[in-house]
Formats: sequence, structure tokens, C-alpha cells
Amino acid sequence: FTSTREFLKVFLITLLINMLDLFSIFSKGGILLWCFKGAGLLPKEWEAFTPTINELIKSVLLQERAVKKNYWESGQLALRYKMDNEFELVFVIAYQKMLNLHYLDKLLDEIQLRFRDMFQDNLQAGKFLEDFSGFGPEFTRALKLVEEESKIEKLAQQRPRKFEESEKSQKSIKSMIVSDRNEVKNEGKPKKEQKKSVKIAEEIIQEPAQSVSDLDEFTRMENLRKLSQKKKSPKSPNPKSPKSGKKSTTWDPVVYGGKLSKEEMNNLDRTVGKPTDSEDVDIHFNQYVPDQNLVGRSAQLEDVEYDEDEDDEEMLKSSSSGKSGGGMFSMFSNLVGNKALTREDLEPVLAKLKDNLIAKNVASEVATSLIESVMVKLEGSVMGTFQSIASTVKDALTQSLMKLLTPKRRVDILRDVLDAKENKKPYVVTFCGVNGVGKSTNLAKICFWLIENKFTVLIAACDTFRAGAVEQLRTHTRRLNSLHPPQTNKGEQMVQLYEKGYGKDAAGIALEAINHARDSGIDVVLVDTAGRMQDNEPLMRALSKLISVNAPDLVLFVGEALVGNEAIDQLVKFNAALADHSSSDNPHTIDGIVLTKFDTIDDKVGSAISMTYISGQPIVFVGTGQTYTDLKSINSKAVVAALMK
Repeated sequence: FTSTREFLKVFLITLLINMLDLFSIFSKGGILLWCFKGAGLLPKEWEAFTPTINELIKSVLLQERAVKKNYWESGQLALRYKMDNEFELVFVIAYQKMLNLHYLDKLLDEIQLRFRDMFQDNLQAGKFLEDFSGFGPEFTRALKLVEEESKIEKLAQQRPRKFEESEKSQKSIKSMIVSDRNEVKNEGKPKKEQKKSVKIAEEIIQEPAQSVSDLDEFTRMENLRKLSQKKKSPKSPNPKSPKSGKKSTTWDPVVYGGKLSKEEMNNLDRTVGKPTDSEDVDIHFNQYVPDQNLVGRSAQLEDVEYDEDEDDEEMLKSSSSGKSGGGMFSMFSNLVGNKALTREDLEPVLAKLKDNLIAKNVASEVATSLIESVMVKLEGSVMGTFQSIASTVKDALTQSLMKLLTPKRRVDILRDVLDAKENKKPYVVTFCGVNGVGKSTNLAKICFWLIENKFTVLIAACDTFRAGAVEQLRTHTRRLNSLHPPQTNKGEQMVQLYEKGYGKDAAGIALEAINHARDSGIDVVLVDTAGRMQDNEPLMRALSKLISVNAPDLVLFVGEALVGNEAIDQLVKFNAALADHSSSDNPHTIDGIVLTKFDTIDDKVGSAISMTYISGQPIVFVGTGQTYTDLKSINSKAVVAALMK
């Protein structure tokens, strides 16, 4: 080396390259185009990056989820990525999370511009199978340039200000001269205030007060008369109601050892329809089973359907016309075709789209992430006509919503029940959720659906806190058995209730119920738990204990379709509590969602998006009413259509 400075530059560049463990460029189709591997790492250390990048592709890129600042971390490793939608390219940087590297965004932008030029030249030349191994020197030059710019910016921020840049340099000598206080006060006031005060003073001078002598005699006497009337005006009469005599106190004769006559006992009896020796009459039977023809025909769940107001073609026509209003996509009329869409073009449009999602009950955090994912997907895309812009934006949003509602794994309860039956053990489902969302009612609906599929069910009454919880399940059990009596099922009782009263340990009752179902050959155990708020630590600890001790096959979270931002708080804290309070290394968290009161929200179906986005788990059942047959499965296409009205 010719000088120490040159040696330091080479050393810094070498040290900088060693900080970057990996820089990878690949297509969205999964073809690796170019890769840089940092020096000094063993092959075993390279293997740690493979699952991290695969997790990024699986959880973010394939599902089109937006993450903050395109940053993803796993363990001690961190990733930053950038997407080029025009050429379908993905640029990923991998490094150690403890390193604070501020130039990575600039490096990604610089590498994207340089590599896409090379990629475009090869495509235009017809070199579709070209090797990009020669991009290494270009990468080193870009890295050096970005580092030098970052170093200059850092020095500029640390450099102290010059005297000319300070406020003291703007002061003149005249402003520093000490003058008389009155002058300082007058000079300190703005000119507008001085003029205003003078004007007011002039107005006061110009309007002299009217003296008493100017009043005529008649006016003076009239004023005196009015004044005397005010002083002598009598008070308004306030007649008091006559006092009523004191009523004698009526004492309860039973409390003080007295006896009641038959007439008094009959007056105190409020019972309507007194029980007799005949069988009990279920006065709410028609409320839960309005159509008895559906009994025996409800083994298959129907999908939730929504009627669209307009077809896609009509929506595009109304969007292409310059008329105001006409659907959510009329806002795209200000976009110009035949150019690459930039973030500045999309931001005002997607801001309105975000407001529409929040109005449809999507949580604000989820709506922000969803809009950002659409932004990342559309940025850099080249459109031809306005119709293609509207259809592309609509397709991008629809695909993102469909991917959110599409479960990572399918929950097939009927298949799992048959598998458990072959292994001679019951299939256990635990219901959890906050207070008042309809856990017991929807448990009865699911129980009706299971006995329609010829499975025997045991209901475990583990809500030992709420008054009337056991009686409610007992009523549902009696009603369901009347719909499927033992005479029509080979003398076998389809639904049984396992109860131990109130104030007992819920985990112990569930364990006894599962053992009873195993000994009796019952197919399914439905565990009803007490409602609890997500911030109640003792109750959340008890729920975690119940799930850890009994190891259910399926944990269903029951949530309302009416909530917006509250859905995020409930699901996050329920999952966190089940994980934190569990003694197992692999805690059992929420496996699926039951969305209740879906018939009360019209087209505000955003809670389905929020819950699925936060938990990553599917919506297994949807409650659409009060009857036993009002249980349906989610239809992703119908929900998205309602969300985009």
C-alpha cells in the first residue's frame, strides 16, 4: 500500500463486507440469481440463514404481509428486504441483529438500481439463462459508495454549528443596547397592537357619556317608577301541599316469628304454570328449533353468503366513467396510465382505502399492515389503461384478503373425530373467550351439528363461576336429547352432561369428564369454560392450567363479530397468557376461532380479517343467529366481497 490512508480504506471495506453475512437476489418464482456470502463464517453457520430466509418467504412474501420498514428477525439474525415489482425481483440482506447498520436501506436501493439494469439488458438481448456471477465487483463498488456517503452524513450530524448558523449571529448591535423601560415596552409591542389601542382610545374620546341633566322629566320619573316596582315586588306565592299523616310501618311477620295465613301465602306465590306430575314443557323450544324439518338434515354446514350490489364489470364501468361516487374504486380515476406506479401516486388512494377498511370494522393496525402490503405489491408496476389500474388494484387487494382468510392448515373436525374414535379415545374441544360472547350457546349449536353427524357428545360444565351456567347447559342437553331421542339411536343417549356444581376446580372437572367419556365410549367432549377478560391474570392462569392438564385436541376462541380494535387485544393477550402460564416447553395456544353474532353486522365483516391476521388461525365456525341450525362455515370470497362494497 502506498499510504496508511489507503490501507485504512481497504481495511474498512473488508470489515464492512464481513459485517454483512448474506446478500441474496432471487426472483419471485424462486430462482436464485446472485448471492454474496460473508467471509469468515463456517458452513454450519451458513445453515442458520436457510430457515430464517425460508420463514421470511413463507410468512411474509407468500402471504403478502407488510412488516415495519421491511425488517424481519428470527433469533439472533435479522433480514432486510426490498421488492422490485416490475421485474419480479427480491433483494435480501442478512446480518447479525446486534449490529446497528444504518446504511442498509441505501444499499438495497443502490443494488436494486444497478442489478435491474444488468437484468434488463440481458432480457433485451435474449440472454434468459445468463449467469450473474459477474455482479460481484459492482456490488463491492456500490457498497463502498454507500459507506462513504453514510460516513459523510454521520460526520455532518456530529459537526458543531458555525457561528453564522447560530441565532446569536442574527442579532444586531441595536438590539443589544439597553434603553429606558418605557421605550423597551413600546418597542416590544407589535405595531398592530399599538394602532389598535390608539383606535380604541379615539373611539372612547369621540363618544362622550350622556349626562343626567340631558334626560327629560318624563323619562326620569318613569325610571324611578320602574325601580320602585322592582324593590317592592312581592314574592311569587308558593303554596305548600298539606302534610299527610304518618303511615304505620308494616313489619314482615315471617322475619319476627309470625305465621302467614293461606290468603297471604297465595298472594306471595308468583309461580306461573306450577310443576305437576306431568313432564316439563320446554317453553323456549320453538325459539331454538323454529323449523323441525331441518332436524336430521343439518349434517352439512352451509357457507355465509353475501349479495353483491354490483358485478365486477359494472364496477369497472362506473370507475372508468368520470362520474362522482359509484363504489369504492371510483377513487382510482385520478391515476394516470402508461407509467410505473410510485408510492406518491398510491398513497392518497390507499389512504382512502384504509379509511374504508376501518369503517368496515377492520382494526386500525391490521388495516395499516394490509394497505402497506398492497403498496409493496403495486409499487413499480406498469399499467396501460385506467381499466387495468382499477382491475389490478382490486385484484391485489382481493388476493391479499383471500390469503389472510385462507388458513395455513385446515381444521376438519369430523375427520379428526373419526381418527380419535379409531384410537378409542374422545376428541376434546375447549371453548374460551371473554364474557358475554355466546360460548355456551354456540357450544350447543356445535353439539347439535355433531349429533346430526351421529356422534355422541359429553358436555363438561367447567363454568363453575357464573350463576346459571350449569342450568343453561342442562336445559340445552335436555332439548338436544328431545330432538334426537334414544329410541331413534339404538337406545343410546346422544348428549350427556358432566357437572359437579359451582365453586370447584375447572381443570379437575374437565379431567374427570374426559376419563368418563373414555370409559363410556363417548366420541366428543365439549368443555365449556367461564368467560374472563384478557387482563384478569388469575383467571387466565386457571385457563392455561385447564388446557395444560387436559391437553385438548382443539382450542377454540369464541369472539364477537362486533368488535374492531378490541379483537387484537383479546387474541394477543389470550395467546400470550396461554403461552406464558403454561409449564410445557411447547404450550398449546388457540387453534381456531368461532365468530359469533355475525348476523348483526351487515357488511362490516372486518373483525374476521382482524382476528385471522393477528392469530394466523382459521375461522372454524360462524354463528348467524339464535337457533341450533344457525351455524355456518366461513366463505372467504363472500367476506371479501362484502368488505369491498
